[in-house]
Amino acid sequence: MLGCRYNKQLIIKQQTTKNQQPMNLLIGNDDGIFALGVRILADTLAEAGHRVTVVCPDRERSATGHGLTLHQPIRAYPVDSIYHPDVTAWSCSGTPADCIKLALYALVDERPDMVLSGINQGANLGTDILYSGTVSAAMEGVMEDIPSIAFSLTSFTEKVFPTAANFARELLDKCAKDPLPEATLLNVNIPPVTEEEIAGVLITRQGIRRYIEQFEKRSDPRGKTYYWLSGEVVEEIEQPKHLHLPAQIPTDVQAIRENYISITPLQYNLTDVRGFSWLCDRTEFSS
Repeated sequence: MLGCRYNKQLIIKQQTTKNQQPMNLLIGNDDGIFALGVRILADTLAEAGHRVTVVCPDRERSATGHGLTLHQPIRAYPVDSIYHPDVTAWSCSGTPADCIKLALYALVDERPDMVLSGINQGANLGTDILYSGTVSAAMEGVMEDIPSIAFSLTSFTEKVFPTAANFARELLDKCAKDPLPEATLLNVNIPPVTEEEIAGVLITRQGIRRYIEQFEKRSDPRGKTYYWLSGEVVEEIEQPKHLHLPAQIPTDVQAIRENYISITPLQYNLTDVRGFSWLCDRTEFSS
């Protein structure tokens, strides 16, 4: 597969030596404070010598996007015993974006070097990112000019989080030596396989994911109608061309299909350059 590659040797076995350049890290997620993915990520990075603070929702908050809590109080409580002893952890009643905002302005004393989110149980590929609480938590860091990374394991059932956590540790080691620019968000998706089965690491562009949407109509015990959203991913869908990138650069969707780790740089500026040019060429839309 073509595209900008990282060396597969990024993925190595966990080392017992402490990181030589410890970073101050803030970690959130949308799967909740007790989720296995965030616990393995936080513990792996703490064991590597980083200073880790975790602030996550008190329950599952997947697909909440960048929503904020405005009409009720937000509560936060310390969480002990389930994380590495060097990890400071908080359970928050708010959304993933609330968690990062609250952490930055109320819970942590020192501005973090990076904001991380995940490891999510499930992919955040293509247009998934528009709904993703995982990506939104990381985006909240970027909006505060803090480099951020979202990590997702592309399976709802497999639990091979150590593969993703070890890669996260190696990626942070590189970021410590060569820091990301401010306002940079990396969306990282990791195939649900062992380290030996990883094909490599690709720098990708955002692709498209489509679903066959289904709303199941049901009745509650009182006879009132409600709907339950379900559906399936459309696996075979043509990936779009990019306005600014060469056609041979693979999408995140394509990379994951081939068991590559996908790293996609994202931004919160949604200005459509092509649409802007189209409007400027038509005088009836401006005066």
